[in-house]
Amino acid sequence: MNLDPRRLKQLQTLVQKLGLSKDAPINWQLLDLGLTHPSVSGKDNYQQLEFVGDAVVRLAAAEVLLENYPEAPVGEFASLRSMMVSDRTLAEWADSYGLERYLLISASAMGDKAGRISRLADAFEGILGALYLSTHKMDLVRPWLDSHLKQKAVEIWQDPARQNYKDALQEWSQGKYKRLPEYRVRENLPVNLKEERFIAEVWLDDRFLGKGTGASKKMAEQTAARQAFFEIVHPEKFT
Repeated sequence: MNLDPRRLKQLQTLVQKLGLSKDAPINWQLLDLGLTHPSVSGKDNYQQLEFVGDAVVRLAAAEVLLENYPEAPVGEFASLRSMMVSDRTLAEWADSYGLERYLLISASAMGDKAGRISRLADAFEGILGALYLSTHKMDLVRPWLDSHLKQKAVEIWQDPARQNYKDALQEWSQGKYKRLPEYRVRENLPVNLKEERFIAEVWLDDRFLGKGTGASKKMAEQTAARQAFFEIVHPEKFT
């Protein structure tokens, strides 16, 4: 099946944003499929490519870790890799390329604000799956993905909480005050797709520690814990 010339041009623009040539050996039908949301087609959509892309990004992350941190304990790699390729991280990378404008999706699904992060992450993995299956090699993936993975790995290594701020804050509060922090979450009413759905505050007894937002309650609590961790527990590292 040949693609519509306008759609092909769109996809060529996207791969050039990734740093790839439009003449690269890309299976354009697969890439189109990798950007087709299930709301558009129940059968021909990105779900299978997303499954492949999940394995691709994990393999790329593992290779980056081994290449750049050969002396690091292997036991830390699994948790580090998990943080490097979380849905939130993949969605941020997808956003950096304006991926949403290339996604074929129904109006009703696009209006689902709570599902934005997951669908962006899924589409990002769909692209990875399509690029990998175009050659069955990492040649169309690692040249542009590595920089994202390396930067994220550095962020996590330099973070004393390893980006798990709820656990780190709990450890601090228990050790210093023998108390657990309390999270108070309320639902927000977003006015646009990028605005977060939940707002969380974290308190220790009657002391306000931090505030954050997120697409889910869990994410909102993490961002609130992050603010508290860097402003109170490690203010010297606050950015």
